[in-house]
Amino acid sequence: MLRTIKSLRSALAPHKITVYICSAGFFVAIAILAFTSSTAEEPPVSRLIVKNTIQKDTLSRPFVPGPGIISESEAGRIHTYAYNWYQDFLASKGFNGGMIVAKNGNIVFERYRGTGHIPGSDNIDENTSLQIASTSKTFTAMAVLKLWQDGKLNINDPLTKYFPNFNYAGVTIKTLLDHRSGLPNYLYGMADKGWDQSRYVHNKDVLDWCIKYRYTLQDVAPADKHFRYCNTNFVLLALIVEKVTGMNFPDYLKQTFFVPLGMEHTFIFNPETDPNGMPSYTGRKRVKWNYLDAVYGDKNVYTTPRDLLKWDRALSVGNLFTPATLQAAYTPYSNESRGMKNYGLGWRMNIYPNGKKMIYHNGWWHGSNCAFIRLIEDSATIIIISNKYNSNVYKAKKLAPAFGDYLSGNDVDDNENPDTFGTPARVVRHGRHTAVRGTSHLAVRRKRKRK
Repeated sequence: MLRTIKSLRSALAPHKITVYICSAGFFVAIAILAFTSSTAEEPPVSRLIVKNTIQKDTLSRPFVPGPGIISESEAGRIHTYAYNWYQDFLASKGFNGGMIVAKNGNIVFERYRGTGHIPGSDNIDENTSLQIASTSKTFTAMAVLKLWQDGKLNINDPLTKYFPNFNYAGVTIKTLLDHRSGLPNYLYGMADKGWDQSRYVHNKDVLDWCIKYRYTLQDVAPADKHFRYCNTNFVLLALIVEKVTGMNFPDYLKQTFFVPLGMEHTFIFNPETDPNGMPSYTGRKRVKWNYLDAVYGDKNVYTTPRDLLKWDRALSVGNLFTPATLQAAYTPYSNESRGMKNYGLGWRMNIYPNGKKMIYHNGWWHGSNCAFIRLIEDSATIIIISNKYNSNVYKAKKLAPAFGDYLSGNDVDDNENPDTFGTPARVVRHGRHTAVRGTSHLAVRRKRKRK
């Protein structure tokens, strides 16, 4: 508890925010008041959050208020709920990673378990950066929307504006963001077309592959007809960011989001420059890097639960994004089928019959998986990151009732990246290899020879 308090004080110190803490037993009630000033007292931060106040000197940089007020009784109730869930679903099931549950930006439950290397002595803690796989798409999407907000691109632009040789009709930036492009998924097709798997694939290679094999690829559909999750979409979005800004995509995210928001343990992994990066596991077996590991935009952000909470706060309050931009991001765009599951611009969502909305994104790559759940109406956040695959990570939505009425009989525990909402993964074979389609994870293995 003291470590959490010290971290909050440290994080808020640069903003000259006074933190008053009243503790009773195990729980903490935090009331964050006004910016310290020699003049008359200003409104408390909780009011600033509601009004989304932007100060004059923050127009050129992100401004994110500190945590809001939470009562001791509410913190205790949520903590107990989260602790019991953690014990039942993670601690007892070999969990290896980190977890945070927060309300109004306050951490009310936090746990770290296991080691970075298995076996190993490098205990996972609040500073251990882990792969968040497809949850990385939230950064890619918001990077594009930031450029749209700043007038540097239009989400209705056709891809031919940026890539003149692109030969898929009707594909726009928006159809990439909402997974309605109909493009083939590079994860399952690069090897089929003879890619040398001793060499890393890069984003430009994915674009060239799409163009070169346009008329021989089987997995292509008309644009904007239906939702179909496709990692290729976000690989191309990263290229568009580079085209518009003239910057390397990892550097752009670092300059625009990671550094300004104080996300000190967040970066885009590159296996070519960091071959000894934090590994992932299935059971106790380490998953080796493969030829697809150098591609970014669809995956490869490494971060911590605390840094993801900073990302959540930047998306919820402050001046980084306008309300209109956020509304566009959280609007459901695939309404051809009934159901509560949908997809916005880089965000999954559950829209419950009572009007409640859950904004989230899961992730799965190699042995790493992640759940990032945001209950915006109730200012609640649930974050779980693991580097040893654990399907119970995706049961994190069961924590939502601690904050409101989010129960629904149709709310199944979905693994990441079904092609259609609620559709389970299916196995697709490519020559001597096997891929799990319908997920962002590519399980590659040689077929056993028949005896």
